[in-house]
Amino acid sequence: MLKPFAVLIASIVISAALVPTASAQTYPSVKNVKAFSAAANFMSLPGYLRYLVHQRTGQWLTLLEARRVVDQQ
Repeated sequence: MLKPFAVLIASIVISAALVPTASAQTYPSVKNVKAFSAAANFMSLPGYLRYLVHQRTGQWLTLLEARRVVDQQ
């Protein structure tokens, strides 16, 4: 009975060690771009950031996430 339990625990420990960790997402910087200017393609900064990320990854950021990123920049 002890041997199957030990094998189970060992497999859990090994699989946990092999799981890759998520790396931090890096976003394009828009801190030096003026909102609603031609440089921002006449968009707000969160909107422009969402557009840039979509162009790069094919995924859309939520507006709340884009606002958070712009505020942190």
